[in-house]
Amino acid sequence: MLKGFKDFLMRGNVIELAVAVVVGSAFTALVTSFTTSIIKPVIAATGGGNVTGLSIQLRAGNEASIIDFAAVINAVITFFITAAVVYFLFVLPMKKLTERRKKGQEEDPADPTDVELLQEIRDLLRHEQGLPKIEGLAVNEKTSVSGNGQQK
Repeated sequence: MLKGFKDFLMRGNVIELAVAVVVGSAFTALVTSFTTSIIKPVIAATGGGNVTGLSIQLRAGNEASIIDFAAVINAVITFFITAAVVYFLFVLPMKKLTERRKKGQEEDPADPTDVELLQEIRDLLRHEQGLPKIEGLAVNEKTSVSGNGQQK
């Protein structure tokens, strides 16, 4: 039981996930700071700010029974501002940087399959023995080739 737990913890994706959570927390603090310190003051200077009057009190005298639509609208606006900041300041430049790096790299040729390698070895051995190359004969379970090139 402990061995399985140890194997689970030592897998690469658990460590990567932990690193992603830590970096995500730091990134959240960075984005929050940027939005509260730069974006929200700009919006407040253009006439935005606290909105009052968008709430309903379900029971008079009970503060816990207030439905505050302004807070929900504010959260939605904050979400879109945060998403825009993340996209335009981080995601888009990283995407362009990645595309630029990919343009400078050439694609590697695809590695040959096992069957292709075996056929190449077969052809080289036949060439060394002075036998003709076998064209178009694929190796499979139903067909086998004897040493003289004849099918059995």
